[in-house]
Amino acid sequence: MKSLVRDSLRARARNSLRARARDSLRIRARDSLRIRARDSLRIRARDGLRIRARDGRALGTVHAEWTKLRTLHSTWWLLFAVVALTVLAGAATAASLTAGDCPVPADCHEDTVKLSLTGVWLGQGAVVVLAVLTMSGEYGTGTIRTTLTTEPGRIRLLAAKALVLCTLTAAASAVGVLGSLLAGRMLLSADGFVTPGLTEGPTLRAAVGTVLYLTLAALIGLGAAAALRDTATAVTSVLGLFYAFPLLAGLLADPDWQEYARRAAPATAGLAIQATVDLDQLPIGPWAGIGVLAGYAGAALVAGGSVLRMRDA
Repeated sequence: MKSLVRDSLRARARNSLRARARDSLRIRARDSLRIRARDSLRIRARDGLRIRARDGRALGTVHAEWTKLRTLHSTWWLLFAVVALTVLAGAATAASLTAGDCPVPADCHEDTVKLSLTGVWLGQGAVVVLAVLTMSGEYGTGTIRTTLTTEPGRIRLLAAKALVLCTLTAAASAVGVLGSLLAGRMLLSADGFVTPGLTEGPTLRAAVGTVLYLTLAALIGLGAAAALRDTATAVTSVLGLFYAFPLLAGLLADPDWQEYARRAAPATAGLAIQATVDLDQLPIGPWAGIGVLAGYAGAALVAGGSVLRMRDA
């Protein structure tokens, strides 16, 4: 009898220990899951706040750069110059082509779209000056130190300037290109020249490509200004790249080298996008030429961003 009671007590004790151990493991597992879930939520919340803060800083930087540009009178004068020079020079070039230059205008096969957009050669100068002043103007006045204090992320600062500059340049360029095409169409049609519709594929490609050309030219100017940090030096360098390079290419005696230089020159390569007839006679294809110009813009921004990061203001 005593043996049965003792065995019963031992069994109860053993079962009780097992139950306690099992309950303890369950509680620990449950608590561990709760802690992990809480930590996971904390990490997600912290990462979410960081992302929101980063996005907020980026938007704040863009807003600050937009405020700077729009409050400068020079910005609006230069944007007006882009439109005026593009339209007026294009209209003057279109008006200079008369019936006397081509007895049967309909049989001339003149590229009237490219002719109407000739004013871009002058408009790009105003774009370059605006782009350079967007960055170098702060170095000239010394406000770049304040800018870098409020926005220590220098690449983010350059990206914000590029975004605002590209938006303004594209808007002004679109107005100038549309005005040039309308003026050229009106003047050339009056003399009997064939003018394609504004919605035709080649015309749309030339118009959109020209806006893209001027936007990329602005990025080259911005990158050069960030790298050189001096208005006169940057403007001279970029204008020389767009105007002097094609002239030097034309002075080469070897036809093969001349062809290579025309393909490498940013202006002649990029403006191939304006051609709507005789595309096989171009030194480079329309979109390939834009690709060359985009390469110059990328190189300029990389150089400018590198100098901006490595050198103090």
